[in-house]
Amino acid sequence: MDAGDLERAYRTEATRVRAILARRLGDVGLAEELVQDAFVEALEHWAADGVPANPGGWLTTTAWRKALDRQRRVRTGREKLALLAVTQDRAGLTAGHYADPQAEADDLLSLVFACCHPALPADSQVALTLRAVCGLTTAEIAAAFLVSEQTMRQRLSRARRTLQDAGVAIRIPDPDELGERLAAALAVVYLVFNEGYLASAGHTPARRDLAAQAISLARLLHRLMPGEAEVLGLLALLLLHESRAVARFDGWGRLIRLADQDRARWDHQLAAEATALLDRAIGLRHPGPYQVQAAIAALHAATTDYRQTDWQQIRLLYDRLLVMTPSPVVRLNRAVATRYAAGPAAALAEVEPLTADLDGYRLFHAVRAELLTALGRTAEARAANERALALAANPAERELIARRLDA
Repeated sequence: MDAGDLERAYRTEATRVRAILARRLGDVGLAEELVQDAFVEALEHWAADGVPANPGGWLTTTAWRKALDRQRRVRTGREKLALLAVTQDRAGLTAGHYADPQAEADDLLSLVFACCHPALPADSQVALTLRAVCGLTTAEIAAAFLVSEQTMRQRLSRARRTLQDAGVAIRIPDPDELGERLAAALAVVYLVFNEGYLASAGHTPARRDLAAQAISLARLLHRLMPGEAEVLGLLALLLLHESRAVARFDGWGRLIRLADQDRARWDHQLAAEATALLDRAIGLRHPGPYQVQAAIAALHAATTDYRQTDWQQIRLLYDRLLVMTPSPVVRLNRAVATRYAAGPAAALAEVEPLTADLDGYRLFHAVRAELLTALGRTAEARAANERALALAANPAERELIARRLDA
């Protein structure tokens, strides 16, 4: 076994094992600890015996055994030990359970909804899901939230304690509870996809495993709630972005801007599936921000030439999005459409008032640099690019900005 074997196992198996344990034990924090302990044991055993045929089943069994061992060491845990033993027998916590797709889906959804419980503040819901469901490190989550690692460690600890103190059951909510829990779950799935689409930290520009996991979660939510327009909208949005993924980087791992991508390489079948989902969502007549964002992405997918994109329609859609979710970032994106609909001067006039809100946002300075370049204000453009480079953490983004500076 080499180090890559264990890393691959963590990427592909850890989430499912965590979900199984969390649902059976009713404790997200304990499930995380047990999975870590199981991987420590795997490091020792797999080095001697080789990687087992079913790594996930091995890890599940090992982690469950450690859960039972912990209870045996606690006198007051004898009743719970008996309950866990019965749960193991009834649930079949073995490689067989691990291979049951429906059981796996239920476990995963249960963990997602637990992490998105209303007892937690919104930022803690997202952070805990990224940690417990997606397996991001505390440092990676801290980078995504622009806080220190110590601050994020404390936030995660408080979130786990809150769930435990509130006695939150790790299960799929009843139908009358789903509505209030859905918005948080969708926001989490969206953020997970974004982290996979363009990583906020680390040496890898994109985390394809996270993007695939987010799409899988969105499909599971759609299967659970097929008549929810925003679930359809989010799934359509993710699939439209995913349809362009293969063309986003060149053979050297360098980021390719949308305007320069080879559209023949896009997955048009996936885009067609997304468009059909969006049509169904619109037909339900319950508009929402994910549907609007999907409609914007669909307009990009519908044209074979970036210059022929319907920028006027995209600008109108951003106006609609601003009514639903007003934010400086939406205004920044609207300004990009304004550049092509009304020219760079009009776009810059929309961007400049956002300075106070977005001065710490790398894409604000990158967009501003492009507009200044288009207007021939080279020195100002260079300063804006330098600011964007200082704020960028993703290696592919940094390389792209560095190329602009060289040019």
